Amino acid sequence: MKSQIIGLTDWLKTPPGIYLLDWERVHFDQAVSDIFGYHALQLGLPELDVLQTNRMPHQWLALTDAQAWPLPETAPGGISSRPAALVTEAAALPFPENSLDLVALPHTLELGADPHSALREVARVLVPEGRVVISGFNPLSLWGLRQERDELYRLFGYHDLFLPKTGDFIGYWRLRDWLRLLNFEVESARFGCYRPAFSSQKWLERFDWMDAAGERWWPIFGAVYFLVAVKRVRGMRLLEPGWKAHKNPMASPAAVASKEPLNR
Repeated sequence: MKSQIIGLTDWLKTPPGIYLLDWERVHFDQAVSDIFGYHALQLGLPELDVLQTNRMPHQWLALTDAQAWPLPETAPGGISSRPAALVTEAAALPFPENSLDLVALPHTLELGADPHSALREVARVLVPEGRVVISGFNPLSLWGLRQERDELYRLFGYHDLFLPKTGDFIGYWRLRDWLRLLNFEVESARFGCYRPAFSSQKWLERFDWMDAAGERWWPIFGAVYFLVAVKRVRGMRLLEPGWKAHKNPMASPAAVASKEPLNR
């Protein structure tokens, strides 16, 4: 059988792709809903609107591939996608230094040619205490193991790849090392999608019990990881509001009368 390489856009329309998008949609919605500021950017993966629950007044979707223009009207599953605002290189964002409060990278790093440079560029445009939200495929998972096997079989030309061959998957701990070098602090992280690497909806549903079991018994082996990191700037301390800095005079302790006679 002739091997074929399926693209990410087409793969996201398959049962495992929809399963992945459903899981990531829930966690992006939860993560970004309480992140405040003025400017937010989603870089890549137009099939999923990861900023829909965020309340920042200025939000943009940036594409990293001009061939993806224009966007389809609906994403997989019939979910409306956000209109794209610009096409840019992930390692050369058209934003000033310290200008964005939130950057979302849904599978963006593993799809790019230079993920480390892209992450360094995100650090440049984020304000101090700004946040980056990242999702990516986990090589240490059932999906990752099948992908390695399929890549080996594909050398002989008789097996398709399970996951789209769009880049090199970045391990979770490797990504944490990169973030630490760029003065990011991981605020929260989790794994998900523990069902085996089945292409059939029927078989995915039969193993739905593995999601709960995986979270409890083998949490770091989910097919996808998700994390939120904060940009820290050494030597910087956020100032408290004036009403917190000054003590309330009404709250001062009352003077206590002394029982000792006054010295005359």
